[in-house]
Amino acid sequence: MRLTGGRLRRAAVAGLALGLVALGAPPATAATSTVTGGTAGESTVADSTARVVPTRVRDPWLWQATVGQRPAGPAALLFFTDRTRYFESTGVLVARDGAYRLIPIGIAEGHGLLSPDGRHYLRPQSGELLDLTTGRQRRTGKPGLDPFAWSPDGRSVLGNRNNDDQVISYGPDNQQLNDPEKPDDLLVVDPYQGTERVIDVGTFAAHTAAAWSPGGDLVAVTGWPDVPAQLAERQRLVVVDPAGGGPRWQVDLGDRRMLAGPAAWHPDGRRLALLAFDGCAGPRCTSEQAAARTWRIEFLDTATGQAVGPALPAGTSAGGIIGWRGDDPLLRYASKTEANTDRQAFLAALSPDGGREVLVTTPVGSTNLMVPGDLLSRAAFGGSEPRPSPFAAPLWVYLTVGVPTLLAVALLTRHLRRRRSAAPAPSD
Repeated sequence: MRLTGGRLRRAAVAGLALGLVALGAPPATAATSTVTGGTAGESTVADSTARVVPTRVRDPWLWQATVGQRPAGPAALLFFTDRTRYFESTGVLVARDGAYRLIPIGIAEGHGLLSPDGRHYLRPQSGELLDLTTGRQRRTGKPGLDPFAWSPDGRSVLGNRNNDDQVISYGPDNQQLNDPEKPDDLLVVDPYQGTERVIDVGTFAAHTAAAWSPGGDLVAVTGWPDVPAQLAERQRLVVVDPAGGGPRWQVDLGDRRMLAGPAAWHPDGRRLALLAFDGCAGPRCTSEQAAARTWRIEFLDTATGQAVGPALPAGTSAGGIIGWRGDDPLLRYASKTEANTDRQAFLAALSPDGGREVLVTTPVGSTNLMVPGDLLSRAAFGGSEPRPSPFAAPLWVYLTVGVPTLLAVALLTRHLRRRRSAAPAPSD
């Protein structure tokens, strides 16, 4: 049979598709209620749940495209895992249409912040803003920012800037010429325009966390007031008006209480949540002792700083509050697996009676997860479970599979043509 040009093209396309499928297909147990849409081969959630946080997400394919290679749009969820082709902590974006994309993390780079509308990811230290809808990344401000929380309107970010000297200088008599331990600054930064200003919260050796009030008119910040407190892990909490005027009130938290995350402020504006624990405290605790701590949520009156209301039991492995569902705080957890080797991040709602409802589950090996503020404010949970598409790959994967396939088809065509030309002509 002679391969015409049309047949050759169809064979090449079929070979390319088979090559990609040969890279691996999702196991049968990963099947979910999805519909095909968007880019060819993408697995997307149904329109009715497109703006809902998925209840479960999975590991991406090793060849999954990055946001820069194939932008997928605003995030429904972002989690971090080292089970990618980078073999180190990597952000995994799950877009609102169910598409999976990777956000590579630089060496020694921590986890950044997802903007309230899910459109941008702010990288720590570099201050670069990654647009999830276009894949473009830019930096408008100074580097060195450790971001804590976005403002409710999504225009500003609270963050810490380390002012310590990186190198200690000595004089001719070996006397130290500078003090490397300098107080850090708490900043309000506009990541779009690059402007920033320092908030007067008093002197802190370093800040550890911060949260905006629901109206954006107050800020709660915790940190170590001096180096001895930092070494002993004793924190102080300050509530301040970011527009100026200095601290409203402050309270020492000791070494067993801390601000309960970027959404520590209750939606009613009258209570501020703290995470407190029972168990080993201080810098000498082992990782096993720290993992065995039993956590609870305590509340302070935002007008006076005094304790108010009963505490909520939060169990073990509790992280910060990232949002609220009515009066129920939504907490991140990072629990150990039964093998006690990997962590698994999940999001759960705590009820006043101590009940815990798991809302989002990530794969084993995940260490963190984020949900955009607009979905949190609507308590938009219970979405379907999108699976990553094996066809959502960068161009180099298609070239790696497609070029050998085209070469094989060309060689086969040449071989068949030679056989045809060498065949004896039919006798009359």
